[in-house]
Amino acid sequence: MSIWTRIAEALSALSNGEPLSEVFERLRTPPERSVAFTIAVIALGAKMAKADGQVTRDEVTAFREVFTIPPEDEANAARVFNMARTDVAGFDEYARRIRRMFGEEASDSPPLCYLLEGLFHIAIADGEYHPNEDVFLQEVADIFGLSEAEFKRLRSRFVPDAEHDPFDVLGVTPDMTLSEIRAVWRAEVRETHPDRLKARGLPEEAVKLAEKRLIMINRAWEEIQGKQAA
Repeated sequence: MSIWTRIAEALSALSNGEPLSEVFERLRTPPERSVAFTIAVIALGAKMAKADGQVTRDEVTAFREVFTIPPEDEANAARVFNMARTDVAGFDEYARRIRRMFGEEASDSPPLCYLLEGLFHIAIADGEYHPNEDVFLQEVADIFGLSEAEFKRLRSRFVPDAEHDPFDVLGVTPDMTLSEIRAVWRAEVRETHPDRLKARGLPEEAVKLAEKRLIMINRAWEEIQGKQAA
């Protein structure tokens, strides 16, 4: 059964007129988290798309880069997007329910970080990082319980005009020794391994985002090595 079929089943379980935000209360067990993760990125992406006042073709394309949507399942993806966009519940309500879904894993947890990475990817798809999108993502990160350092690290990875600091990207500081930084880099690489993510029940989309994260992590490590050798 494809994830899009499971999403359709989750939506059909909602009572007539029941908002999309209710679905997160029903997808709390590990086997259902891949469904919840996918719905969460689409739903918060729909809310964020309103932050800069328009939904561009580039942002729609970004959804397709994050999600592999077979033609026969496009209607289900569109339904999630439109339900979130028209729901009277604010994005903050969505974010709070998503955090509750991950429970004790919430603070700086990989699933929530990967979800935020997906939103960053969508935000910069049109080539512009709108100030309202920055405010939106900061507030979502706060609700998720992510630290300021983690948000800064994500922002430095994705936003073109953000100050690029390899230390921020890797989540280390210049006063750390190279061996300490190497240990952080290795831990990040282990954490991002596809098998580890799949074991947590994250969908293929999260694995794809993690692969992009791994490229950035390795590039930052190489830059730091170059700086230390200079």
